[in-house]
Amino acid sequence: MKLSDLATRLDLKVYTAGTPLERPVLGGYASDLLSDVIGHGRKDDLWVTMQIHPNIVAVAVLKELAGIVLVNGREPAPETLQQAEREGVPVLGTRLGAFELVGRLYGLGVKGS
Repeated sequence: MKLSDLATRLDLKVYTAGTPLERPVLGGYASDLLSDVIGHGRKDDLWVTMQIHPNIVAVAVLKELAGIVLVNGREPAPETLQQAEREGVPVLGTRLGAFELVGRLYGLGVKGS
């Protein structure tokens, strides 16, 4: 499934204007520890987190993630958005908590790493 499909179906807010959402999402990973995502995230995973600082973009680039979804209504820091737009990393958000969002992703066919 494409990131754009998930964004529409889950009513995700897109924070990174102009960043393409046509990338395939092949799996998902939920964690707030950057080292955990570095160790276990896989290429084309959708990362679910509550972290909002610029380091999340660096991890997404390193692991070639499909995108980042911020939960609990958290909004990315301005410098995070700037870096994400420079690097072409989609950053989205939802008011849902991580548990509920992951359940909905799983229901749409996105399996864990």
